[in-house]
Amino acid sequence: MMKYDKIVEMIEETGIPFAYDHFAEGESPDPPFCIFLIPGSDNFHADDVVYEKLSRLVLELYTDLKTPELEERVEDVLTRHEIVWTRSEVWIDSERLYEVRYEMTV
Repeated sequence: MMKYDKIVEMIEETGIPFAYDHFAEGESPDPPFCIFLIPGSDNFHADDVVYEKLSRLVLELYTDLKTPELEERVEDVLTRHEIVWTRSEVWIDSERLYEVRYEMTV
């Protein structure tokens, strides 16, 4: 299990500004920036016992332009930490931003 402080250290390695869940009103930086969430658990269990606590982690990269170099930077950090992730992407028209979403279990 990767604890909150280790997740923060890992995201810091990207060099991209980030916050948990959201930035405070009026404090959102200009893109690019990241948001991360721990929306639940995916524990390993058997015989009614949790053997390993695992968290679902979502990391969202927001950019105003498609920026493969930043996506690769994020992916390189996740790979260095031996994390298996899935990726999806969407254009948020109302925000005029791309969201590249990484989902993983840590």
